[in-house]
Amino acid sequence: MNMENKYLLILFYSAGGSTRKIAHAIADGAEEENLNVKIRTVPKVSSLSEKTQDDVPEKGEVYCTKDDLINCSGLAIGSPTRFGSMASPLKYFLDSTGDLWASNSLENKPGMAFTSTGSMHGGQEITQFNLITYMLHHGMFIVGSPYSIDTLSKTKSGGTPYGPSHVESFNNSNNLTPEEYDIAKKTGTRIAKLIKRIND
Repeated sequence: MNMENKYLLILFYSAGGSTRKIAHAIADGAEEENLNVKIRTVPKVSSLSEKTQDDVPEKGEVYCTKDDLINCSGLAIGSPTRFGSMASPLKYFLDSTGDLWASNSLENKPGMAFTSTGSMHGGQEITQFNLITYMLHHGMFIVGSPYSIDTLSKTKSGGTPYGPSHVESFNNSNNLTPEEYDIAKKTGTRIAKLIKRIND
């Protein structure tokens, strides 16, 4: 099997750093399976009708392009929760992908969702469903975090069967707990294995 040009695209928006840390934990799991990973973000949006950011970020991950989406072998999408929904910068980008939907560019690719919240009941699961709904409309296969990941039964903070998550109020930090990291990493391993199986 030639996996040289195959990769998992991890696309996220992060305001405080929590969602970014989940993205990198997912990447750790996928890379353990020797799968290439591309980590991408999206720029902020403004209510003003003017350009507010450079085309290339000064630091951190580069911005996602439609070619990144078209050529990926699997997709992990993450966003902090905003009143039970994804953050507007990510939605703004995803709303621009109608042409990819029309051409079935993401069909039959595995996808997963991840999120972070400020509080335990801050909308983790409904935000993940928002992200999953986007992928279902594109005809993707959905990958969750099953209970065979034993830390899913032990976590006192983030982590759901619908995908990895972080609860900031648990440790008053954007740092992942050991359980949150483990769930994210193992879900990254799971989607990597599925990508390799599909492309075998």
